[in-house]
Amino acid sequence: MKKVYTCFTTDVIHSGHLNIIANAKKYGKLIVGVLSDKAMIRYDRFPTISFEERLEMIKNVEGVDEVVKQDDVLYDNVISSIKPDYVVHGDNWKQYPQSVIRDNVIKNLEKYGGELIEVPYTYNYDIAKIDSITREKLAMPEYRRKRLRQLLNLCPIVKVIEAHNGLSGLIAEKTIVERNGELDQFDAMWVSSLCDSTVKGKPDIELVDISSRMRTLDDILDVTTKPIILDGDTGGQTEHFVYNVRTLERMGISAVIIEDKIGLKRNSLFGTEVEQSQDTIESFCNKIKMGKEALRTKDFMIIARVESLILEQGMEDALDRAFAYAEAGADGIMIHSRQKTPDEIFEFCEKFREKEKQIPVVVVPTSYSSVTESELISHGINIVIYANHLTRSAFPAMRNTAVEILKNHRALEVERNIMPFGEIIKLIDEL
Repeated sequence: MKKVYTCFTTDVIHSGHLNIIANAKKYGKLIVGVLSDKAMIRYDRFPTISFEERLEMIKNVEGVDEVVKQDDVLYDNVISSIKPDYVVHGDNWKQYPQSVIRDNVIKNLEKYGGELIEVPYTYNYDIAKIDSITREKLAMPEYRRKRLRQLLNLCPIVKVIEAHNGLSGLIAEKTIVERNGELDQFDAMWVSSLCDSTVKGKPDIELVDISSRMRTLDDILDVTTKPIILDGDTGGQTEHFVYNVRTLERMGISAVIIEDKIGLKRNSLFGTEVEQSQDTIESFCNKIKMGKEALRTKDFMIIARVESLILEQGMEDALDRAFAYAEAGADGIMIHSRQKTPDEIFEFCEKFREKEKQIPVVVVPTSYSSVTESELISHGINIVIYANHLTRSAFPAMRNTAVEILKNHRALEVERNIMPFGEIIKLIDEL
């Protein structure tokens, strides 16, 4: 009997999947692959049920003879192992970025004469409704909030991009690229106080209050599903912080990062050029402890940001603080630097890892932007935040457009540099 292979990334079996199974079964013994969690987050979205549950769900579908785990988005390993006579898939993968996977399947089948069979994709109201419900489920607080912790267990490094409103959140959510035959996307979003203030035309001195910050969060939460890390500045007064973390936890935010400074907040990249003061270790540890005690779940993370290197207090001070904050219950340590190279960050990580093997380390390579993610991974770093790049790229583009229209007294000259509104609207899902 000939072997037939198809792979599913779904949490719910609907009529479209059953149609593919029925068509595939005509050609021989049907082997169905279930994409692993690790592969799913690179390809499509985070699963709402466990891999084991998805495996069992597929096993119980009539017509399925065997179920296997597919660990990679691309089919090289699974085709090499099974050598199916046919691979069956819906014809909806002919467009980028899924076309990369299709090309990979064709290339592997050509090696030994296998055949690709494409089944017309099933479009109907019921399937659209199921897809919509699945997406809405991913956005629910109880699912979104815990996802950062899950990602830390699945990814060699969690890639986080700044978002400052709903549209930039959609860019962070939906941008998928192909590189060297692999698909990739961002894992989470960072809502920065600097960018939030800048978009509102206000200085980054904690002038934008927490209620305004939460309105920004609401705008992003409404249209996205990926986990969110909030820049919590200093966290404010401890008595206020405990209430705010509980609110953030209830909203479905995954983490807040607070920095160990006191007084009028000034952006860290100013370093010692402006007067900035660090909190005492004892006081900041107490803020961490009080925040942790206020939480109602184990999902929400409080990450402590160490400013010692920024304020030129030395490596020993940075390590003393990091160890103390970890002991106080911090769920992660963010180490910040404004040097042009990552050398002092790497030195910190190596010394920190001698004692703390498990606690996540977060970096923001704004000033040392040449560092690669593979280098960060090799030094024990778990989360990288690209903290302000969407804002920094958007504003020069808007200013240049305004200048060109003024110079030419018409809009023709800017047309080649701006996106048709129809393309922008495609980012926005309709109910």
